[in-house]
Amino acid sequence: MTIKDTPEEWEIRSSETPFRGAKTSVRTDEVVMPDGSVARRDYQVHPGSVAILALDDDDRVLLIKQYRHPVRQKLWEIPAGLLDVPGENPLHAAQRELYEEAHVKAEDWRVLTDVYTTPGGCDESVRIFLARGLSEAQGERFTAEHEETDLQHARVPVDELVRGVLAGELHNNCLVVGVLSLVAARTGDGLDALRPAEAPWPARPFEA
Repeated sequence: MTIKDTPEEWEIRSSETPFRGAKTSVRTDEVVMPDGSVARRDYQVHPGSVAILALDDDDRVLLIKQYRHPVRQKLWEIPAGLLDVPGENPLHAAQRELYEEAHVKAEDWRVLTDVYTTPGGCDESVRIFLARGLSEAQGERFTAEHEETDLQHARVPVDELVRGVLAGELHNNCLVVGVLSLVAARTGDGLDALRPAEAPWPARPFEA
């Protein structure tokens, strides 16, 4: 048996959108189950996101700390953002987010991993990039608003982040998945064997 996710779509008898927000919405589908019964499934429709594990020459990861209202916590995270434009190239979006949230640019970009954040209740897919060859970006800093006006920045050694993840002290999904994927890649074929930055992304097709 090949252990690989595969596309599949069960019959939908009806579909409606009872809520539309600024960036996401909620959809209700009546889905036909394998036994012929029909079940109601509510889920969040999401445009998709990118996240960046930015690794400097001292083996430290660039982090931001941001207030997240749904969980009532300030979380340490890696830079991330929405794919605001349908079909947007995720690499371009990641480069923009790294600039806006950290005023940093990177010379080397790879795809670290692709994940569905909560596939039981949301169709959000996130592409997590590995960015290396970091340097200060040129030009004016991005004007922050809302929660981003209170951001904190830090550069933290990879080993310290792994300890924090396993100790239950760090909870942001992109940070957790990104750091553990980085460690796994190093112990496997190495970082240079990661997929190129423009690798296909079936969950969120884009134009190169």
